[in-house]
Amino acid sequence: MPKNLKEQAKAILRDNDRGGYTVPTARLYPYQWNWDSVFAALGFATFDRNRAWEEIETLFSGQWDDGMLPHIIFHKTDPDYFPGPELWQSNTVPPTSGHSQPPVAASAILSLMQTGGAMDRARAKALLPKLIGYHRWFHHFRDPDDTGVVGIIHPWESGRDNCPDWDVGMNAIAVPDDLGDLPRRDITHVDPSERPTAEQYNRYLTIVKFGHDCHWDHLEIARNGPFFMVDPCVQFALMRADHDLAQLADEFGAPGIRNEAETWIKRAKAGCSSFWSEEAGGFVAKDLRSGTLSTALTNASAMAFYADAGTDEQRRRLLSEITAILDECVFGFPSWDPRDSRFESRRYWRGPIWSVVNYMIAIGLAEQGHAALSDRLRDDTSRVVEQSGFYEYFDPLTGEGLGGKLFTWTAAIHLAWADKA
Repeated sequence: MPKNLKEQAKAILRDNDRGGYTVPTARLYPYQWNWDSVFAALGFATFDRNRAWEEIETLFSGQWDDGMLPHIIFHKTDPDYFPGPELWQSNTVPPTSGHSQPPVAASAILSLMQTGGAMDRARAKALLPKLIGYHRWFHHFRDPDDTGVVGIIHPWESGRDNCPDWDVGMNAIAVPDDLGDLPRRDITHVDPSERPTAEQYNRYLTIVKFGHDCHWDHLEIARNGPFFMVDPCVQFALMRADHDLAQLADEFGAPGIRNEAETWIKRAKAGCSSFWSEEAGGFVAKDLRSGTLSTALTNASAMAFYADAGTDEQRRRLLSEITAILDECVFGFPSWDPRDSRFESRRYWRGPIWSVVNYMIAIGLAEQGHAALSDRLRDDTSRVVEQSGFYEYFDPLTGEGLGGKLFTWTAAIHLAWADKA
């Protein structure tokens, strides 16, 4: 990466710093987001280790008593964003949203500890009890029947908000008459063609209404809420995080935690067969209410290697599909299969590429012996930034930067990869 890009990336992290936490980008996302902050920490770690740990520690300051790490923490009120704390009604201090996001914290904490010194080790150890609580929350409240498969109660919990994966579950949601005329702030900052539709947004808010109406009773939401689906991204991120939690437990002499994590991993590996699609040639989203599978592969499907999921035959088939998808793109990896009719190269998670998912896919491919494909994704991610800048996401056909500008996690991933070059 050219030196000037590295300096630009550092400047973005500094400019988006709000004192102990970063915002993803100014105005469009004015709060602290869960997995955004974890990836931001990987970027800060390349030039300010203390600030990297502060990012994660501030994130855990918003942890709920039951262990949940929410997807948004509202440290300060900002009228630029909707839905804010007044709609979520979490009744927590600080106020937060009512669900989580892909659980990537354990993997980042292990990475920071392995690449650091005594300070990193001490801060990882201090976070371990909170981290264990977070994993237990996911396994209890998102897999209440111990199936080995975790569900998500909202597309926002996936981090892949409007991916076609969720269409089957979202289309079953009836928007109540009393929802009201709710404002959109995002489309005042970004071209509406690059954002979710108004119909999708009303269904998102219907799920939020159910959550606060039942006082965020997460077992009630999982069993009876309007939306409950398997997300390959959350499932695979959690499987990887459980593996990394087990390594942290070894480091700090906690064999009981390792045993607990190994039980989760064994159950999850068996559970993955339930959302394998022979038709699509990979792991896909699944509606846990109807049993319906999604119909195409996504960048989350490609995270199976990161999670060490699937049989040898499933991995061979998935690798073939990954290669075919990349053959359709100038830049990989698209968030929806470009061979499918619902592919939209510019609309949020319905086609564009995202650097953070590329990062996880590339790690998994490299670990499983597919170095050429891993290098392709790493190079594509670098090239698209060189061409267009540090945007939130990018068109896989043209490389055009889309969504928010001067985006924290795009800058952070480039710094993390540049540090390993």
